[in-house]
Amino acid sequence: MTAFFSGMITMGFIVAGLFFLRFWWRTRDNLFGVFAVAFWLFALNQGLVSLLEPEREEQSWIYLLRLAGFGLIILAIVIKNTARQPDDNARP
Repeated sequence: MTAFFSGMITMGFIVAGLFFLRFWWRTRDNLFGVFAVAFWLFALNQGLVSLLEPEREEQSWIYLLRLAGFGLIILAIVIKNTARQPDDNARP
């Protein structure tokens, strides 16, 4: 039963990544592309955890995939919020 739910979670991460890839394809906004990559890292992490069954997940190298995914999301949000937006009220 655990393997079944782990597979469903992995599939959910892959599908979420595909949705973000579609949004990126439409808008070309880098935030969506980074979210797609991050969710695929989460899927890879979940798949490896279920296949390799490490004794302590939080102390294995697999955990670095999840850390990289969250780091990418944080970095993308910070860059998106600190990027200069064109001023609509600027004079020509």
